Amino acid sequence: MAVTKLKLNDGAAPTRNAEIIALAREPRKARKYDVAALAGRVAGTVLPPLVTIALILVLWEVLCSSPTSSLPSPTRVLDESWELIVNPFYVGQGVDQGMFWHIFASIQRVAIGFTLAVVAGVALGALVGQSDWAMRGLDPVFQVLRTVPPLAWLPLSLAAFRDGSPSAIFVIFITAIWPIIINTAVGIRNIPTDYINVARVLRLNPLEYFTKIMVPSAAPYIFTGLRIGIGLSWLAIVAAEMLIGGVGIGFFIWDAWNSSLISDIIVALVYVGLVGFLLDRCIAFLGRIVTRGTANA
Repeated sequence: MAVTKLKLNDGAAPTRNAEIIALAREPRKARKYDVAALAGRVAGTVLPPLVTIALILVLWEVLCSSPTSSLPSPTRVLDESWELIVNPFYVGQGVDQGMFWHIFASIQRVAIGFTLAVVAGVALGALVGQSDWAMRGLDPVFQVLRTVPPLAWLPLSLAAFRDGSPSAIFVIFITAIWPIIINTAVGIRNIPTDYINVARVLRLNPLEYFTKIMVPSAAPYIFTGLRIGIGLSWLAIVAAEMLIGGVGIGFFIWDAWNSSLISDIIVALVYVGLVGFLLDRCIAFLGRIVTRGTANA
């Protein structure tokens, strides 16, 4: 308000007043520009996938709307599986559970197996990365074992544990550990020489070197391995649960197939995709925090 009361006493005053008014209005314009820019970025991020999904749904509806179609259309999926969609927390007898409980059981198995894979994978990757002897001795073994399909380990794990849940956890562990080992080893081998020299000058003990030099330097590589590992883990648990039975999203899909509930299978696949995406985003977000943005999202 004080700006508007300035008197225009000479020829230079109007110019000066105009500059002051412009400066006073600048923050408001900046805020408007920031809001507009933010809205533009949000629209640019959200609209393309929404348009793509809408086009897929329209094409799906057109292709599967015929009464003779072997696959249900989106409207038919909603009609046949509406109770499954709106009651995810349903609790019944045995495996008759809502979708939430099946997914929750699968996530629990993935969390245990993936955590064990992270601990063992980072430790083995650090060993292989910093020791030429370990590299020559273990790398050929790792390269052979990582090519074994995850489900090929399931009969062996069932024979060893004699129970479905620990067997599935072992499949998760053996699936996720290889990309973690390989990426950790690559990250350790790419530690800058200056860091190694500094550690020698400071005379860091092995534990200090591991926690202060190796892990921070290799963190972007490690989190790349973690993202690959969590994706493979989610793929493996769905397949493993189809065979071991019990509560879990994999068994739900197989049971729906045996009951000819194709719409329920489609709903379950949507949940599987969304959960897999969220797991990947969580690891990527954690990686950005730990590596201070050096790990790509």
